[in-house]
Amino acid sequence: MKDKILVVDDEKEIADLVAFYLESENFEVIPCYSADTALGHVGETQFDLAILDIMLPGSSGFEICKKIREKFNYPVIMLTAKDEEIDKIRGLMLGADDYMTKPFRPLELVARVKAQLRRYKHYNQPQAAEGQDSSLLVHGGLVMNVKTHECQLDEKPLVLTPTEFSILKILCQRKGEVVSSEELFHGVWKDEYYSKSNNTITVHIRHLREKMKDSVEHPKYIKTVWGVGYKIEN
Repeated sequence: MKDKILVVDDEKEIADLVAFYLESENFEVIPCYSADTALGHVGETQFDLAILDIMLPGSSGFEICKKIREKFNYPVIMLTAKDEEIDKIRGLMLGADDYMTKPFRPLELVARVKAQLRRYKHYNQPQAAEGQDSSLLVHGGLVMNVKTHECQLDEKPLVLTPTEFSILKILCQRKGEVVSSEELFHGVWKDEYYSKSNNTITVHIRHLREKMKDSVEHPKYIKTVWGVGYKIEN
């Protein structure tokens, strides 16, 4: 069965180009040229991934992302024509998994789609985990079950996106070690490109801290080692 992908961009040429490249890789694509049409599909269709342009007439890509996250946890990649940090940060804070700035290389977008889908499928197939991944990861009031992909904090469910779960899992598995943003990035996205200006990990760490009610100044869980990376103390 083909993976179904939602592509939303009011520039028909871009949406159709993305659809062409994805369909050539055997994906099923639903292209939408308006937010209203996309929102209609989100309410009645189960997708495996969504690619959302931020700048749309009427509702924005942010609103579509928010609507998706009310019901679904499949990956979301945001597209923006502006290289502005605030757009990227807002998208990630709303639950997006990745972003690309226009103009972009279609083949790079396809590679990111494949990477996101690999991780999403792994996240939703807990029985595939073995060895260390089959055990509980425990730190204070934090309990992660990597086999079932469930997380609790102080005996209450902690709802995480696949990206957040993956980052927290790596930090718990390497408890006591400092893990750089680059290591976290490659640990989550595997062979995806990382540059020093990429703030994706920073934003996801911030989102994790908000959900865990963890303090930056006096962290109980995730500690920032300035200029080096992040760590969970033993």
